[in-house]
Amino acid sequence: MAELTVGQLAERSGVAPSAIRFYESRGLVHSRRTTGNQRRYAQAELRRVAFIRTAQRVGLTLDEISDALATLPDGRVPTKSDWHRISLAWRPRLDEQIRRIELLRERLDGCIGCGCLSLRSCALNNPGDEAAGRGTGAVLLEP
Repeated sequence: MAELTVGQLAERSGVAPSAIRFYESRGLVHSRRTTGNQRRYAQAELRRVAFIRTAQRVGLTLDEISDALATLPDGRVPTKSDWHRISLAWRPRLDEQIRRIELLRERLDGCIGCGCLSLRSCALNNPGDEAAGRGTGAVLLEP
């Protein structure tokens, strides 16, 4: 099987070389070093990069992706059955994310949810700055 340089892997995967090096620093992809200390990636690493990018697109963190890849024997690339098993395990996490996004969509036009009282409508949603006790950030948009 032919090996790819970081540039070739980047071009084939559509991911920047810096991202590939970052993924490697996190143990998500693997390379070997030539005698000149250049990275060489097995073509199979394309599948790992695709797996990472797909998981990121649905909102998973690199830690969650790393945990999933760690379930693969000997660090091999995910197969179709691996992807099925892993995606089923992610389903509750994604369902919760969808629920939060739908809630955000429903509330977005009425209040930014920050508890800052800077908008005229915030006084209606947060009388007496009650949201301050719930913490920082957009607490009114949290379920």
